[in-house]
Amino acid sequence: MRLLFRQRLFSWFDSYDIYDEAGNTVYTVEGKLAWGHCLHILNAAGDHIGTVREQVLTFLPKFELYVQDQYVGCIQKEFTFFTPKFDIDCNGWRVEGDFLEWDYRVTEACGAQVASIHKELLHWTDTYVIDVADPGSALCVLMLVLAIDAEKCSRN
Repeated sequence: MRLLFRQRLFSWFDSYDIYDEAGNTVYTVEGKLAWGHCLHILNAAGDHIGTVREQVLTFLPKFELYVQDQYVGCIQKEFTFFTPKFDIDCNGWRVEGDFLEWDYRVTEACGAQVASIHKELLHWTDTYVIDVADPGSALCVLMLVLAIDAEKCSRN
């Protein structure tokens, strides 16, 4: 399954549209006013299905992930010098990025690929292509991408 992740151009808060390959809106993401990033994920019908919430006052950036209102895990940036890595307490996954922080791989503990994330260049806003091996994992992978993008935005 391929998802196209695009930040909206003119928005006061973080807001994104996520499309499938046919150009249909699969998810929308709305940022909410809060200490740190708080992103609500809505399905195509406009129903709230998930939340990514940044924990403030932590040494390294940390985000909690919720499906509906049920806590499913967290993602925290690890201290590294060259390639970005994230510690994930969600499904036993691991995320590693390249030096420029444009491409990421999400893998299971056994090394099987869950998803690949590629940042497209030459766009006015952040735009990612997300390839997910199992469509049932798409929401959790999307939450990881949102957390990684929010962490990068906080640094800039």
